[in-house]
Amino acid sequence: MVKSTVRFPQEVLDKVEQMVEEGTCSNKSEFQRFAVEYVLSKATDHDPDIVDFDEIWTDIFAEQTEGNIPTAEPASAGDDTFIQVATRVRQFGRREQIQTAEEYIDTHYPASDPRSILLDDILAPYRNQLLDE
Repeated sequence: MVKSTVRFPQEVLDKVEQMVEEGTCSNKSEFQRFAVEYVLSKATDHDPDIVDFDEIWTDIFAEQTEGNIPTAEPASAGDDTFIQVATRVRQFGRREQIQTAEEYIDTHYPASDPRSILLDDILAPYRNQLLDE
């Protein structure tokens, strides 16, 4: 199995650690899972699957309403390949088909492509779950 390390600016890590200390998320992995589920729910018709998603969302966005949360620029027509690949990678992960997911990523993006790294991050919680079992 391949293990990936993602590097974030210290400011980002400090904010995530603060959220963990405040109890918004139980650990960094839960925050990462929430972030992936949130992005997928905004980009596709994905229904978040993480336990307590709504509660975490409320805690994180307590001072914001849906109307004042900045929205991303919509993708151009026909530019939904990445979202489709991300959805498929997540599906493989949920089915515990980690190697298949890794091969699927490799067939779509070179290892140095930031999208490949992000897709590997989507797969990380499922890979870690298998290692914990």
